[in-house]
Amino acid sequence: MLMRKADAQTEEGVMPSEGMLQAMADYNERLIRAGVFVTGDGLRPSREGSRITFRDGEPVVTDGPFAETTELLAGYTVLEVASLDEAVAWAKQWPREDGNVTLELRRYMALEDFTPGAAIEHHRAHGRLPTDMNVHLAFPGTCREAMTFYAEVTGGHLEAMLTYGETPAAADVPAHWHDRIVHASLNLRGRRLMGADMDGDCYQAPQGAHVQLSYDEPEQAEAVFARLADGGTVSMPMGETFWARRFGMAADRYGVHWMIACWPEECGRSMEQEAS
Repeated sequence: MLMRKADAQTEEGVMPSEGMLQAMADYNERLIRAGVFVTGDGLRPSREGSRITFRDGEPVVTDGPFAETTELLAGYTVLEVASLDEAVAWAKQWPREDGNVTLELRRYMALEDFTPGAAIEHHRAHGRLPTDMNVHLAFPGTCREAMTFYAEVTGGHLEAMLTYGETPAAADVPAHWHDRIVHASLNLRGRRLMGADMDGDCYQAPQGAHVQLSYDEPEQAEAVFARLADGGTVSMPMGETFWARRFGMAADRYGVHWMIACWPEECGRSMEQEAS
């Protein structure tokens, strides 16, 4: 990690000039083209942050700003290089437009640096987790209509709607299929409901799986369930159960199966605590 230390200007919240922004963009582009750039961000002044100090296991929260400017960070860049010398060589190319600054380089600890044991294996297991988990739906030509409908019902962001005709696969797809969807993505609070049209025998009606949506208020759950069930088939009417304030199951007009729930308040609180 290449750390850019804070100074009086960054702590005052002085934003970089257009020239500095361009110089930093050029520097990052060189890193990217060399294949050594992993990520990088600037940090807001410490007055907008907090410091959490533990004393005998108890956290003490202190709001910024903090006086030790030279010990604070204003930003960082993560590099993937073969040696410290290579990292230093890149650090020496830091944009001169940034003025008199202090940079610090530190190597990340790797799991291989630790003595093998159960605790390290627990950490190693975290590395097997996928970066994301989404649901992908198949449609027989109704993907655009269905995903637009789902976006309207859920309030999600329809971030992608790509046709076969817009891809290099267009030459291998019949002309009447060019306006069908090869990739659609509906963003629901960072999780994605994705879909695509499948032609002929490639399409199989969904079965044995449900898309599950949860809502805080019973009225929300009821309204969404009613919209999705309209024109479809209800397998379990929306109602109160021993495990939920509201719960219902239905297949919509496109054949996609849904579970809509409003969990008990104590269940919602416990899930929020786990997430935090």
